[in-house]
Amino acid sequence: MLPRRAKRLGLRLWPVGRVLVLAFTAAVLVAASVFYIGWDLLGAQGLKPEHRIESKTLFDLVKLSFGVVAGAGALVALVVAYRRQRVDEDGALREATRLHTERFTTAVSQLGDGSAAVRLGGVHALAGLADDAPTRDLRQTCIDVLCAYLRLPYRTQDDADDTEAQHAYLALREVRHTVIRVIRDHFRLAPDHPHCWQGHHLDFTNVVFDGGDLTGAVFRDTTVDFSGAAFDGGTVRFNETVFSGKVDFSRASFTAGAVDFDGALFLGGDVLFTQAKFRGSMVDFSDAVFHGSTIDFSRAVFEEGQVYFTGARFAAGAIKLIRAQFKGSDVDLSGATFSGGRVNFDLCWFVRGTVAFVSNQFSGGHVAFDRARFQGSTVDYSSAVFSGSTVSFESSRFSDGTVDFTNARFDSGSVDFNSARFSGAAIDFNSARFSGAAVSFDRVSGEAPPGLIPASGPPLPAGLTLPLHW
Repeated sequence: MLPRRAKRLGLRLWPVGRVLVLAFTAAVLVAASVFYIGWDLLGAQGLKPEHRIESKTLFDLVKLSFGVVAGAGALVALVVAYRRQRVDEDGALREATRLHTERFTTAVSQLGDGSAAVRLGGVHALAGLADDAPTRDLRQTCIDVLCAYLRLPYRTQDDADDTEAQHAYLALREVRHTVIRVIRDHFRLAPDHPHCWQGHHLDFTNVVFDGGDLTGAVFRDTTVDFSGAAFDGGTVRFNETVFSGKVDFSRASFTAGAVDFDGALFLGGDVLFTQAKFRGSMVDFSDAVFHGSTIDFSRAVFEEGQVYFTGARFAAGAIKLIRAQFKGSDVDLSGATFSGGRVNFDLCWFVRGTVAFVSNQFSGGHVAFDRARFQGSTVDYSSAVFSGSTVSFESSRFSDGTVDFTNARFDSGSVDFNSARFSGAAIDFNSARFSGAAVSFDRVSGEAPPGLIPASGPPLPAGLTLPLHW
């Protein structure tokens, strides 16, 4: 049974009588306004009375009457023509939508076919439908179906020994990777291209990836959701991809695979890896540029894996690794340039891992390890140059590890170890040069690090603050 007040879809037009009344009223108001403005501009004081109408005046009145009638007729014709055009356009849209729906049904049926070749045809058919979709919502529907196909149950490896099963697995893998390539190709197109999908959303929640290439895609004003996805082997590439929307890898798992953001450009927006788990995997942000974006690894767990930011440039934005755990893993920011932004390792736990800032240029921004714990780990700032940045280890705990500032140069900025605790750990300032930066060990507990305090003779470097028991 239909609802009493069903919502009418499609074209909605006012009754023609109401439209004509409004049109005539608007025309009279416009004419009156023009007459009043002209009267005022001419400075007229009144009308000249005429007791007898001349033939010329009578002829002008007749022409005026015919003009009013003709104008009214033209107005009616204009209203009717406009309504007819709207009705025709709506009919054309309905017909295009009907044809789109028929093609859509066929393409979806192809995706569910048992033959891999037919499914590949269905993928390209859906992509073509998205390109030709008469409305934005219909295009998004086609994109949603492609993403939903990837969310179907999938095993990255087939344990069956027979050749037929292996072929079936490889065929399914090819179809899935084709979906990823089709999506990538459409997000590479210029924004003014009629087949560009920028601005549309991608839902990859809980998808199993065993590779895929999104190199060069532009995710502008787009939400890409990888939350809960499983990256099981293979490499997912985001090389030179542009991010200015939101990309969510929250709770994703990375096992024996890699996610490559080499050369990616982050211009605003967020990339979330919160509570993600990395086991024997690699995430590579080498040569990436961060300007106004936030990369969030908070509460992520890294086990025997690597995260690379080598050669990256940080001009603004932030990288958050708050409460992340590194167990036998490495974070390499060697050669990165900091001219703004913030890298936050607060409350992190490092066990047998390495955080490397070798040869970095710190001319701005902030790197924080506040209240972090280092157990048998190494933080390496060797040959780094500090000329305006702030590095903080406030209230951190170091046990059986090393913080290495060998050959570092402190020109300006600050390095803060206030209230840190050292038990069996070493801080190495051998060959470090101080010429203006402030390095503070105020309220530190533990033994003095080697190379920091001169054995005899030279005074302490300017800007260096040490606890009394050192």
